[in-house]
Amino acid sequence: MKLKQLEGLLGGLQQFTAPKVELEQYATGPHIASRMLYTAENSFDDITGKVVADFGCGCGTLSVASSLLDAEHVVGIDIDPQSLELAQENAADLELDIDLLQCDIKNLNLRGLLVDTVVMNPPFGTSRKGADMEFISMGLKVASRAVYSLHKTSTREHIKKVAVRSCNALSAEVLCELRYNLPQTYKFHKQKEVDIAVDFWRFVPRPRDEGSTACPGTNLKQRRMHR
Repeated sequence: MKLKQLEGLLGGLQQFTAPKVELEQYATGPHIASRMLYTAENSFDDITGKVVADFGCGCGTLSVASSLLDAEHVVGIDIDPQSLELAQENAADLELDIDLLQCDIKNLNLRGLLVDTVVMNPPFGTSRKGADMEFISMGLKVASRAVYSLHKTSTREHIKKVAVRSCNALSAEVLCELRYNLPQTYKFHKQKEVDIAVDFWRFVPRPRDEGSTACPGTNLKQRRMHR
């Protein structure tokens, strides 16, 4: 699939109608989402034929993009049931088979769960400090190949230091700097839109036999949503 075709299909997806500020819900636009997944596949062969997890999947944009690029299996994970319903509708509209799981990422039961690639546009940590690093940490525990993620450019040095020192990343590389056009979404937003500099990261997890620790399972109620 060509990049423009992918972007066009993502542009037709339903988006948040009542986003939740406490979850920092902002839709990943089709321009950025298509380039994230296209780069992950064409530069690193991390999507097609792979098992992909979309952390904090929201409306399912990155999940849909992964499926359109022929991932072997895609699972979208989010704490918010309304977001998962939107993701379910988006997948159904394009006749895509995507597993959806209601779960808090930081409490994700890892027992027996291992994917090739994690893709995500996590909270920036504005509403709850450290939320961004929780997503990175869990992604590196789950993925065997790579974690792709967006983070504010202003946090670049912090992200790299913590990812390598505390989250067991073998490497942390900024693939490019993007401009994230953030529309006026919440009442406290004063401007119609804000242009934010964000980094597109690729984190490579350390092989499991090189110092990583096993993660215990948790007693967590997980709700799967089926089309």
